[in-house]
Amino acid sequence: MSRPTPRVFTVLDKTLITPHMLRVTLGGDGMVTFPEDQAGTYIKLMFTRNDGTSLMRTYTVRAQRKDAIDVDLVLHEDGGPAAQWVEQAVPGDTLEIGGPGPRKRVDQTADWYLLAGDMTALPAISDNLENLPAHARGHAVIEVLSEAEVQPLDKPDGIQLHWVINEHPGENSDVLINAVRGIYWQDGRPAVWAACEFSAMRRLRHYFKVEREVARSDLYISSYWKLGMNEERHKTAKREDAEQAG
Repeated sequence: MSRPTPRVFTVLDKTLITPHMLRVTLGGDGMVTFPEDQAGTYIKLMFTRNDGTSLMRTYTVRAQRKDAIDVDLVLHEDGGPAAQWVEQAVPGDTLEIGGPGPRKRVDQTADWYLLAGDMTALPAISDNLENLPAHARGHAVIEVLSEAEVQPLDKPDGIQLHWVINEHPGENSDVLINAVRGIYWQDGRPAVWAACEFSAMRRLRHYFKVEREVARSDLYISSYWKLGMNEERHKTAKREDAEQAG
């Protein structure tokens, strides 16, 4: 099966949400055929290297309106291709985008909820929180670089937010798992959603699957990146890890 033809989007605006989170608003011709109600899905932003070769980077649709989508990107110090593009982009610039892909939201029939992730997962966590039922109860544990990265989030009153600081994500994978371990494990069937750096993901996966015995159907867990690897190499490591984990 051939992949759908990428859509061409136009940069409409850029907004610095926090010191390391930049929101890019995209619209233009690409919105004509872009499906409705795609907040929380993933898309592939397509870039061209200086040598003319292409590459893709995966991001979450943070919000969607009739004429535009918002994409939140973490600004990394290493200056990867996505960071370089977004820092240089100005309104009127165009970009090809593939997708959208499937949306990963928690089961809204669960008794309680536990969401966990780092800044790369914050757009998807935010979308999940916004779409939980009003009576939902549980916790969201979010790892950020500093207090300055904390964002106001729309959530049910019964969901407690836990912001944890990790100045060196990937290098210190203890921060997120330790914070999650500190959460009171409630009675009833949980819906667990977690996404973060590869090493932290593996530790969380062991905790949820082995120590807490969360059913496969009640657990979504994924690594969004791996320290020291680009997306292509991370994708390979992710596939090999999934095969070993079973």
